[in-house]
Amino acid sequence: MSPLVLSAWSAVSPYGVGSAPFRAGINAGDSAVAPLDREAHPGPFESGGLVPDFTAARYVGKKGTRTMDRVTAIAVTTVGRLLADCDDELTAHPEQLALVLGTGSGSVQSIMDFTKDSLEGERPYHVDPSRFPNTVMNRAAGQSAIWHGIKGPNTTVAGGALTGLLALSYALRLHKGGHCTRVLCGAAEEYSTQRAWLEWHGRGEEERSTPLGEGSAVFLLESAEDARGAGREPLAAVLATRFRAYHDREDAREALAVCVGEALKASGLGAQDVTLVSPLGAGGRLAELEEAALTDVLGPDGPRRVRLGPLLGDTSAAAGSLQVAAVLATAGEKGLAPGEAALITGIERDGTVGCAVLGGN
Repeated sequence: MSPLVLSAWSAVSPYGVGSAPFRAGINAGDSAVAPLDREAHPGPFESGGLVPDFTAARYVGKKGTRTMDRVTAIAVTTVGRLLADCDDELTAHPEQLALVLGTGSGSVQSIMDFTKDSLEGERPYHVDPSRFPNTVMNRAAGQSAIWHGIKGPNTTVAGGALTGLLALSYALRLHKGGHCTRVLCGAAEEYSTQRAWLEWHGRGEEERSTPLGEGSAVFLLESAEDARGAGREPLAAVLATRFRAYHDREDAREALAVCVGEALKASGLGAQDVTLVSPLGAGGRLAELEEAALTDVLGPDGPRRVRLGPLLGDTSAAAGSLQVAAVLATAGEKGLAPGEAALITGIERDGTVGCAVLGGN
């Protein structure tokens, strides 16, 4: 079976809404991390990568969005932008179009705010029931499907910084199992004071210097034949995804090296075929171990790196999908050329590593 291809994509990021500002920012190498308004965003971080001037009312619409939380609005906007870039043929058979969306814990802010209201109210059940749906993890995926009329399989995936790559792997299996004709796949994350404090306390001292970011990236996965039949040129083929676990932090280097080696072998490629790498670069020791693993596999004079951490901050659950988007942005509007291969990698601090290999088609 021929590998599925990425044939369209969209992003909402600290560079702005849409793939165009994301592509421009990545190719210019400009950092979108800026000082935070301390009144609006109190917390441990003084800077962050926030989507500028983003509100649900502005980008999704005023009707029906009064209680929509930020991560849901970001996801709905990203999916909507991708669908708008494709023709109506994509949604002509909505039951054949699946959506796989990655998230962290959903909206941490919504969960904590709702819990706080239940504790501070005169009665625990004196809460705003319209805000309860925001506390469930699949809210963003469900709303994205409802808002845009997607009626195929709807899945939420959560796996820390590797969420985007795990969602991509799941989407491939969903299609292979015959459950859909096409898949929209991606991940979303929001910035909030509540998330900032959780990240601060969950990190080691050396990792706290990395500011937080937010955003989303969503891709259209389909066969090359379906893409060309709809007038879309494949941007990259998804050749392989691989994941492994590690116990001690120092073991992450070997785990990732093995993971990348297996993915390249499964893709029929060697280290010399990789022309572009987008590492997670989580900061601190994990970033050092990731770079060491890449050197072990690709050699000291390895391919070009596209590092998003310094440009967008730590985007957590959205990181993997934004890494894939960065590869496509760097490759240009025609995507990876035949013979080119890109590698996306990550080490999650909770004990997993992962990678994906993309190739020109």
